[in-house]
Amino acid sequence: MSDHPAFVRARELPEHVRRFFPSSADEARTWEPVPLWRPLASRVLVVAVPRVECAWSAYCDAVPGQDHRHEYDAVMAHGAKLPEAVARVLFPIFDLVPYAD
Repeated sequence: MSDHPAFVRARELPEHVRRFFPSSADEARTWEPVPLWRPLASRVLVVAVPRVECAWSAYCDAVPGQDHRHEYDAVMAHGAKLPEAVARVLFPIFDLVPYAD
């Protein structure tokens, strides 16, 4: 049986990016996304969320600004999805990865 195209795409990525995505069905069974976050201001946070299909999305929202390490989950759950052009400027590490619709 041939591999799913998302796994093939993940395996072709450079290692510093590939580590964010599963590259086989076995990895996908236990895979959990590792989000990247970046503050735009002390109370504004953007979060890039890798997806199992070797794509990603980015979200933005206001946060209390107390500790961003504990605030990015709320941004992932309730933030506004960023347009692709803006997201790519903020997270250039994903330049070879499709942006999810």
